[in-house]
Amino acid sequence: MNMKRQEELTATLNRWAYEYYVLDNPSVSDGEYDQSYDELKRLEEESGQVLFNSPTRRVGGEPVQGFVRHNHVARLYSLDKSVTKDQLSAFFTRVNKVCENPTYTVEYKFDGLTCCLTYDKGKFVRATTRGNGVVGEDVTAQVLTIRSFPMEISYQGLLEVRGEAIIRLSVLEQYNQTASEPLKNARNAVAGAIRNLDPKITAARKPEILFYDVNYSADEFLPTQTSQIEFLKREGFKVFDYFKVCATEAEVFSAVAEIERERKNLDVLTDGAVIKLNALSAREELGYTDKFPRWAMAYKFEAEETTTLLKDVVWQVGRTGKLTPTAILEPVELAGVTVQRATLNNYGDILRKDVKINSRVLLRRSNEVIPEILGTTRHYPDSRNILKPQACPACSSPIVEKGAHIFCSNPNCKPRILNKFVHFASKDAMDIDGFSEKTANLLYDKKNLRSLADLYRLTSADLADLEGFKDKKIANLLTAIEKSKNIPLDRFIYAVGIDGVGKVAAKDLALRFNSFENLTQATFEQLLSMENVAKITANGILDFFKDDANMSEINALFAVGVTPYAEVKSTQGVFAGQSVVLTGSLQNYKRSEAQKLIESQGGTCQSSVTKATTLVVVGEAAGSKLEKAQKLGVKIIDEAEFTRLLQS
Repeated sequence: MNMKRQEELTATLNRWAYEYYVLDNPSVSDGEYDQSYDELKRLEEESGQVLFNSPTRRVGGEPVQGFVRHNHVARLYSLDKSVTKDQLSAFFTRVNKVCENPTYTVEYKFDGLTCCLTYDKGKFVRATTRGNGVVGEDVTAQVLTIRSFPMEISYQGLLEVRGEAIIRLSVLEQYNQTASEPLKNARNAVAGAIRNLDPKITAARKPEILFYDVNYSADEFLPTQTSQIEFLKREGFKVFDYFKVCATEAEVFSAVAEIERERKNLDVLTDGAVIKLNALSAREELGYTDKFPRWAMAYKFEAEETTTLLKDVVWQVGRTGKLTPTAILEPVELAGVTVQRATLNNYGDILRKDVKINSRVLLRRSNEVIPEILGTTRHYPDSRNILKPQACPACSSPIVEKGAHIFCSNPNCKPRILNKFVHFASKDAMDIDGFSEKTANLLYDKKNLRSLADLYRLTSADLADLEGFKDKKIANLLTAIEKSKNIPLDRFIYAVGIDGVGKVAAKDLALRFNSFENLTQATFEQLLSMENVAKITANGILDFFKDDANMSEINALFAVGVTPYAEVKSTQGVFAGQSVVLTGSLQNYKRSEAQKLIESQGGTCQSSVTKATTLVVVGEAAGSKLEKAQKLGVKIIDEAEFTRLLQS
C-alpha cells in the first residue's frame, strides 16, 4: 500500500511540476504541492525506497568532489557566426549551391550555458556541459535541481538532447537583492550555477533549461528540426515558444529582424538568432567543417556588454534633491554608440559592486538607455576608492541620508529647481513644447524663475532679451505654456513630481480619485489597495501632500489658471470592466493607440499581469507577460481577435 501511494504521489507531483515549470500553467496552489511533496518524502523515509522519477531526487544534495569528464555520444558542434546581412547572404549562397528549394528554421540564440542530457531505455542518465564538443563535464547532480525536463520519456533508444541553461533576468534581479555578492550578469550567473560543485548553490540560483534540438538518437525517427521541436514538447521538455519555419531568404531576414526588435522585451538574455536547414537530409548534403556544421548559422547582434576604465564619478542632483552617482568612462563602443557615462544607483551600489576609480568595469546597455555598471573586472595599482559626498556638490549644503540614498537638504538648490522645471514641462507631463533644459537655465539665471507658477506669469517682454529668443520662438513658447493650463489629471499628477509616482501610477490615481483635491485627501489604506501603489509610494504620496511648500506651489498653479481635468472613462463597450495587458508587437496598432481603443471601449490598461488582470492581448514575440498570464490562467487573445472585438 505504501509503494502504491508513493507511485500515485510521484506521478501526480511530476504532472504538477510539468504544468508549473514547462507549461507555466499550474493547476494547484503551492500549498497543495508542498503538502503532497511532504507526504511523499515521509513515505520514502518509512519505506527506505525512492522511485527513479521521484521529485525528491531533484533537490540539491551534498557537494560533489569534482567534475567527471564524459564523452558525448555524438559531437556537439558550435555554430559559425555572421554579424552582417552580407555574411548571412553568403551562407544562403553556399546552401543554394548544394540544396534545391531549402527550408530554414529561425530561433532565438540564448546567451547561457549549453547542456546535453542523455536518456537510455526511456530514463534520464546524465547531464553534461558541451566542453570542447567531444568531451564535457558531468553536471548531473547540478542539473537534477532543475525542473524543466522529464526524468522519463517514451522513446526507449539511446538519446541525447541539447538545450541552453539560462537564468531569467527577473530571477537574477530578485537573487541579487539579497545576495551577499551580487552576480554580474545572467550568463555568468548560470555558468557559475551549473559548473558549481555544490548543487545547493545551483538550486538557489533557480536556473532552467530551454531545449532546442536532438543531438543524437539511436533511430533516425526525426527527419526535420520541426519534428525535433515537436518531439521535445511532446516528451515534456521546456521549449521556447518562438520557432519560425521560413521558405525563403526574405522570410529568414524578416524573422531575424523580428527577434532583434523583440529580444529586449524578453526576460531571457539573448545575443542573436540561429538559422538552420530544416531537413536533416539536406544537412547531410552540406556536412561539417572541422568546427561548424555547414547547415547552420548564428546571426549575432551587436554586443550590449563590454568593459572599460572608470575615470571618475560625479554626483548629480535630481529634482527631489537625491544625489545620484554617474560614472565617467574611458569612451568605448557599445551596441553601436560611443559610451562615456554610466549609471550607478547609489553609494551602497558602489560598495557592493566594488567599483573604484581607475578600475576596469563591466557595462551593459539595453533598451537604448544610459548603460549600467554591472561590476568590476579588474583593479590596478592606481585604483582608488570612491568617496561618499559630505556636502551637496552643487550648493555645498548639508546632505541627508534616507535609507540607501543621499539628498541635498536645500530645497532651493539650482539643479533641483532646473530638473523640476524640465520634468514639469516634459512631453508626458505638461507637454510645453519648446521648453528645454537650456531655457530653464536661462530663465533661472536671468528672470529669477523659482516656482512652477512663475512659468505662467512670463510675458513677451520677459523673454525678448534672452539669448536665442526671437518673436516666433517667444510666441510659440507662450502659446505652449497657455495651452498646458488645461491638462488631463493624470499628466498633472505626474508633472508635479511626487516621489515614486510614474506615468502608470499617475493614471491609476487619476482614475481612482477623479480630482486632485480628492487625491490630497487619500488615506494610506486607499492608496495601498491600488495595483500600482506599494507602501513606499503610498508614503511618498502622503508625505508630498503634508509638505506645506508643495501645497503652496500646487495652489499657486491653480491660482494662475492651471486646471487639470479628469477624463471621463467609458463604462460601455466590448472591454467594459476588463483589466487588459498588451504584450508583444502588434502589427496594425501602436501600443498607445491600442491602449486608447481599449479605454474607449470601457477597459482599463495595466502595465503588468497580476491576479486582477482579466485579459491579455498578445502580439508577436510576446515574452514574460504571456508566460505569467498562462501561469495565472488569464484569458489570452491574439491581434486578430482583438480587431474583431473592436469591430463587433
